[in-house]
This record gives sequence, structure tokens and C-alpha cells, in this order.
Amino acid sequence: MKLQQVLSYTRRAIDDYNMIDAGDKIAVGISGGKDSLTMLYALHGLMRFYPKPFTIEAITVDLGFNNVNFEEIKRLCDSLGVNYTIVKTDIAPIIFEERKEASPCSLCAKMRKGALNDMAESLGCNKIAYAHHKDDVIETMLLSLIYEGRFHSFSPYTYLDRMKLTVIRPLMYMNEADIIGFTKKNNLPVVKSPCPMDGNTKREYVKNLLKQLNQENPGVKERMFRAILDGNIKGWPQRRESRYE
Repeated sequence: MKLQQVLSYTRRAIDDYNMIDAGDKIAVGISGGKDSLTMLYALHGLMRFYPKPFTIEAITVDLGFNNVNFEEIKRLCDSLGVNYTIVKTDIAPIIFEERKEASPCSLCAKMRKGALNDMAESLGCNKIAYAHHKDDVIETMLLSLIYEGRFHSFSPYTYLDRMKLTVIRPLMYMNEADIIGFTKKNNLPVVKSPCPMDGNTKREYVKNLLKQLNQENPGVKERMFRAILDGNIKGWPQRRESRYE
């Protein structure tokens, strides 16, 4: 996938849900994975011509795993002219060594988001961009149906009242396969996740389930996504009419 196509998907999502306002300073959460690096490229590209001027700050929360190097990401940010901040934490040692959590994902996500929010606020950002894509939206809905018994997925944007920050998800119209293609085409410096739980979660189970369903019933993924967009989910903002195709 070419950058122009990435920009098109990203801008459509931003416009459909009014994610960006003039003067926004947006913290781009960089995990080191393919999704967040693609989002960095997309928002950096949009900055050049989007009618509502905004700026971005790239932030990585270092969980404290050994032998994780973010130097290539720093070089990428330098080449783009984007300020890059690494937040050092002891999240991994706390969860896996001190607490020895059997199901660590929820606590890890909470602590990671807390560190990201705090740094974003200290840098003067009013919004935070998460790199959730279309597959993430659908997988979250399936997780909610299977394990909670409700039709729900995370919103295109969410206001965090306590922090006075707004979370936006500009990649929500992009397929994961397109992100993988863009990452490979542009040789993005992806940092492999060192987490011992990587690939062994309920989300991974649902990801494989969705893949199987779509193979057996071609187009089901797209139909599920449309059902989410049109599902009047509580907390979701109004989408502009007839923009998603």
C-alpha cells in the first residue's frame, strides 16, 4: 500500500468523526509495532496539508523489558522532524517478577496508558492517537460478545475527563493486511514485542477466529464492521453520512 492510500483512509476516519481540531497537539503512542509506526507516517503526512493545522509528539512507553532498542525509531522520528520521547518504566518487572500476574494484560494496559497519558499531559498535548485498525475494532466487538455478552467496541474517540485528554483512533478504517503491506514496502523499523504473553491472549484467539470466519464466509469481516458503524453503540459519536465505503 502506498502512503497516499494510507493518508486517504486516515483522513476519511478523521473527517467522519471530527477527530482533529485546529490547534491540536497530538501525542502519537509509539509501541514500536507496525500499527503505531504507520500511524506516525500518516499523521506526519497529514500535517502538511490538512485544513485544520495540528502538531504531533511521538511517545514510547518503555515497559522495562531487557534488550529492547528504540534507536531506529528515534532516527526515524529525527528524519521526520518529530520530537520523540521515551518514558522509562518498571511495568514489566512489576507485573512479571514482583506480582507474577497470571493474567497480566489488563493491568499492563492500564499502567502503560497511565504513563502515556501523564507524559502527553506534561508535553502540553490535548489528544492522544492510538493505532487501532479495522481488525482491532471487529476483534474487540467479538471479545465483548463472547466474554461479556454485549455488542460493543471502543469508540473512534473518547474524552478522558480526569486527564482532560481525548483519545482518537485515526487508523480505524485500515485493514491490518494493508498496514503490514505498507510496513514492508517502506521498511519501517518495527520493534518485536518482547512480552511473554504475545500471541497467547484471548485477542489472539479472536483474531484467528475472525480470519477463519472470513475465509469460510467471504466478506463477513466487512459486514461486521458495517454493523459496528451502524450499531448505535453507546458512547460512539455521530458519523457523517455516507462517508465510509
